[in-house]
Amino acid sequence: MVNYFLISVSNKQNLLLCKKYALAGFTNSLNGVWTFCEINEGDFISFLYAAKVHNLYRVEKKVAFENAHKLEPWEPITFTISRKTYYFPFRLFLKPMRKFEESLVRPEFSYIAENLLIRGGYRKTHFQADQTTLQSVSQMGKLFSGVNVEKLEIKEKTFIPKFTVDKEKINIPYTFPFREVILQSLIRHYLSNLRNLKKFLNDVNVDELKPSKLEVLSEKALPEGHIDLLIKEAIPLGESKSIIIEVKTGKVRRKDFQQLYKYKQEFGLECLKAVLIGKDFSKKAIKEFEGIITPIVYEIETPKVPLTFSQLLETLELVKY
Repeated sequence: MVNYFLISVSNKQNLLLCKKYALAGFTNSLNGVWTFCEINEGDFISFLYAAKVHNLYRVEKKVAFENAHKLEPWEPITFTISRKTYYFPFRLFLKPMRKFEESLVRPEFSYIAENLLIRGGYRKTHFQADQTTLQSVSQMGKLFSGVNVEKLEIKEKTFIPKFTVDKEKINIPYTFPFREVILQSLIRHYLSNLRNLKKFLNDVNVDELKPSKLEVLSEKALPEGHIDLLIKEAIPLGESKSIIIEVKTGKVRRKDFQQLYKYKQEFGLECLKAVLIGKDFSKKAIKEFEGIITPIVYEIETPKVPLTFSQLLETLELVKY
């Protein structure tokens, strides 16, 4: 199943450049590489700026470039307080699909708008929307036709970003620390595979949902915080059944069980299962929340030697506790 993302743009000039070249770029930061890994070729994106959603594109190619501080079209950004300079090595080459400029307050964007409202602002490079939103934007505005997008000739060498737990081997933007957001993204990609999703549903004892009818979404904001992953029916009828998931890189403690329990209460009866995924668990907490929170263990090759996102995904497994 293809996914749909809204990409936050920092200023109007960058938005105009994104549209001019049908290009999205992400900085040499953890958020930048996270977004780059989240979005696949074939997925759909729109740009988000000043509470408006701009155009619909399909991702044709994703590339990371060396020496990106020298590359057009975006200028490097230096922040006054941190004095850190960011540039844009991670890029998506896009195919224009539909032309529109729509307010985020439209009911069709409620899934994204709710996330933004609860968060109190953007504060993220990207937001994943659901299939209902994608179906709606696929009918907005008009088709791009006869529009010639300007192409940038980029001749720099390319690379594939890697991740490691060895601090001495971190070399941004080529090698990043292995953080929880990367694990979350790996698990979302893993569960987007129908075979893996079917096994997962069996492991958590959910048999009333058909894997082919589901979608796996990243962060969903709630008044109490946000859940890391949401599995829900792509086209709900009468009720919207879902599974909520929290991901922890290390040991899962009682406070993590308590937090997920609050999220489960917010979702109400439509939440069929609340799942905690971690490396190890507090045995006392498991016993206390037995029948309420389901523990699942992730197994992955510890990336002491830097590994690409794809290499990490190949080693990932989710198993019953």
